[in-house]
Amino acid sequence: MSDETKPALRRHFRRERQAFVADLPDGERSRLEQALAAQLLPALADAAVIASYAACGDEIDPRWLAAARPGLAFPRVTGAALAFHSAALPDLLPGFGSIPEPAATAPDVRPDVLLVPLVAVTLDGTRLGQGAGHYDRTLAALGTTGRITTIGLAWDVQIADALPQDPWDVALDWVATPTRLVDCRKAR
Repeated sequence: MSDETKPALRRHFRRERQAFVADLPDGERSRLEQALAAQLLPALADAAVIASYAACGDEIDPRWLAAARPGLAFPRVTGAALAFHSAALPDLLPGFGSIPEPAATAPDVRPDVLLVPLVAVTLDGTRLGQGAGHYDRTLAALGTTGRITTIGLAWDVQIADALPQDPWDVALDWVATPTRLVDCRKAR
């Protein structure tokens, strides 16, 4: 599948994700998202500043983590990259592409752990994002100012055997699903 174009792969994995979520019985989505939070909490015990995201549509939602670990930061689109601000999930406002983000006046922070949304991912950390490059540019910039741990969040159906990778794509350190937490660095 890695020989397909990124746009074709995005369409494929979005359909897979959408079908998976649509087929979940009542209450199962919340149960799986709580299981994701349970997978992550031990790995985040020593993190000082965790940046998350507000899920849209059928993305796996880290809201249970926000409930268990208050004080998260969230991204705000600032041109070609992202800036991170301390904010509570209910305080986020529609921003770029109608994605919830903090107000511009929320305090700026530099996360040491970043939870990353994705369309698909491999177990070596190759990530297929939405296509605008915001996270890759941001991860490259953050990497020049100190260590940051990146954890891609996914439904299990978003795990790919292989994905194309461009020179500017930044690999993830970890991948978390409701059923597993994988150290991608071990596969590279």
